[in-house]
Amino acid sequence: MMEPVAAKKPLIELDGVTKEIGDGVLTTLVRDIHLEVGSGEFIAITGPSGSGKSSLLYLLGLLDVPTEGDIRVQGNSVNGLDEAARAHLRLSTLGFVFQFHFLLPEFTALGNVLLPMRALGRLDDAAMEERAQALLASLGLAGHTHKKPGQLSGGQRQRVAIARALANEPHVILADEPTGNLDTASSEQVLEIFRRLVDETGRAIVMVTHDMALAERADRQVRIVDGRIV
Repeated sequence: MMEPVAAKKPLIELDGVTKEIGDGVLTTLVRDIHLEVGSGEFIAITGPSGSGKSSLLYLLGLLDVPTEGDIRVQGNSVNGLDEAARAHLRLSTLGFVFQFHFLLPEFTALGNVLLPMRALGRLDDAAMEERAQALLASLGLAGHTHKKPGQLSGGQRQRVAIARALANEPHVILADEPTGNLDTASSEQVLEIFRRLVDETGRAIVMVTHDMALAERADRQVRIVDGRIV
């Protein structure tokens, strides 16, 4: 008799997560969130302005800690980790893409993509450069590796940011309004890249967006209203 196959653990789980801020008078950013992110999922987080979308993304990305509840990465709770351990887990497991690319203006496109690899220290210099060049080429930027952000278009800068997010081969890409500052053609390029990453590599993507037309391109929508999933 065959042994049953063990269920694969979600990449990230939020179990009863609440986040409050303030001193004395508390403001609740998200309340009692239960959410699982699995391999090969493209999830869109939607909701009105101020509803807690970005707060939820920051909790998923270990950029913030919950007031209550548990966050697990590949089955392991991260609640007791110190900031150094959390930073290492972010570097090795997660990639981030924001509305404003946050590229360092003094570095070239290649230099920006190398930064997270150097911080993690998993590869030697030659391997890091080879990987960074390959990532940029795969995103149509082979001829722009030595340009600085100010020499690139908005769409090109966002593609450099995606290459940087992929630098350490993360399991999950977290994107906060990644097309919010782009024209229609560049937005479509970013969505096509995300779709390809999910379909061809099995990575998970969690994208905050206010654009319902973009959200409908995801596999699953999670709607937040007043800090709760509805």
